[in-house]
Amino acid sequence: MSDGRHMWLALAGVLLVLAVITGPVGSYSPFKKGPQHGSFTRTSPANGERGTVREREREREREQERLATPYVGPLVGLEAGGKRAANDFVEDVGKNVFDTVYHWKMIDFMYPSLQLRNNAIRTREFIPENNLPLGVDRFRDRLFITTPRWNPGVPATLSYLPLPAQDRSQPLMPYPDWSYHTSPRNPDCSKMMSVYRIQVDECDRLWVLDAGVTDTLTNLQQVCPPKIMAFDLQNDELLFTYVLPAEQVKEDSLHTNLVVDVRDGQCDDAFAYVADVWRNGITVFDMRKFKSWRTTNHLYNPNPLASDYNYQELNFQWSDGVFGMSLAPVHRSGDRMLLFHPMSSFMEFQVPASILRNETVWEGFGLAAKAFQPVGTRGRLGQSSTSGVGKNNVQFFTLVQQSGVGCWDLGKPYNRNNLGVVEKNAQKLTFPNDLKVDREPQQSLWVMSNKLPVFLYDKLDYTQTNFRVLMADARKAIENTVCDPRVPPSLAFDAAQLECELEL
Repeated sequence: MSDGRHMWLALAGVLLVLAVITGPVGSYSPFKKGPQHGSFTRTSPANGERGTVREREREREREQERLATPYVGPLVGLEAGGKRAANDFVEDVGKNVFDTVYHWKMIDFMYPSLQLRNNAIRTREFIPENNLPLGVDRFRDRLFITTPRWNPGVPATLSYLPLPAQDRSQPLMPYPDWSYHTSPRNPDCSKMMSVYRIQVDECDRLWVLDAGVTDTLTNLQQVCPPKIMAFDLQNDELLFTYVLPAEQVKEDSLHTNLVVDVRDGQCDDAFAYVADVWRNGITVFDMRKFKSWRTTNHLYNPNPLASDYNYQELNFQWSDGVFGMSLAPVHRSGDRMLLFHPMSSFMEFQVPASILRNETVWEGFGLAAKAFQPVGTRGRLGQSSTSGVGKNNVQFFTLVQQSGVGCWDLGKPYNRNNLGVVEKNAQKLTFPNDLKVDREPQQSLWVMSNKLPVFLYDKLDYTQTNFRVLMADARKAIENTVCDPRVPPSLAFDAAQLECELEL
């Protein structure tokens, strides 16, 4: 260990002593006013009284603020106990909350006739083994699934299936119908080319992110410019198409994820945040102004130490940047946090959405850098693809190297002592690639597991189940875990968290 590391650890020891004497050491939060969020100060009036009306109002205000703002945990905890292994989450052993809704050995599509399907196979417009499901979301009695054009032979890139499932291996039905899908052989860029992910918003709209790229594995081609499309799910009509301006698309850009920001039912004032995973940027789309701008920050970049992956017998390296994004509840100030992480990273970060939504901020350089802050670390093997926040103010996230789904109550410090595991299962949740929290009255988690590394670098065994869509009740998912908001937070010292922060 270097002298510099000794110096830092000595400083950490001093901070630890100060923390025990004076209480938690706060971190920067753009919303922080008054007590540090997560301290959970509780009042206990004497003689069994409930306290004055004003005291109860203040307590409610503190609780609302706690739930509306993610906790930026202190660098040092309060006690030296509770140290965990680098990839050890609190896990309910034997917990089995995910049910398989759909599963396939190989993807097929519902053609108007068997003859058309056979013709598509003969002309190699449809090559079944080249199709892999990636994105997923749910709207009432329909499940939406994306199939990007990784390889030739993908006839449709966005489909739907009925809920509840009748045939659990049913062929995909192109959405809204076949006429909205184009072929790379004769591209019509007004139609869908290669959709990676989607999101259903609170205004009953399906937002579609079309990356426009084909043959990602063999000969990457930007056949069509990246675009956002939105459909009215009440009648399945196309509401609009917005093409990202050429100056906002870099060479080798790959737009793979989006999250939609709607507040107080103001459907016309929506914003969409679009992640460019290969060129490390987030593009912000303002629906009312019908324009966009690109944002950059060093925290969008991958961590080289998190770029090495192991899946089954495969070892591979991905230098994927900003990927997973989810929105915290709206704060009483009217703002909210965008929580995000690069795919090749162990860390979670945050930025006030107001910073992203302010176009003038991005006309200069470096003006917004300090608004981006680390939230905490998931530890070794903590790489995550996508995430979502439920009505219970719990963030759910995939754990691609651990074949599982994790969770975090936004009102608690972000460290391994407060990160729970919904479920780990090497069969069902093998490489969980996409995750959504639906908007139904009784919310559910939806996860797509798809063995992506084997599809990319080896060969899938099509005699076995390769792709699954899984569902879990959002309330049951956090039962008996530290993610339950009713469970008090752990403020135990997390040595790995401190080490990670010092390396920053």
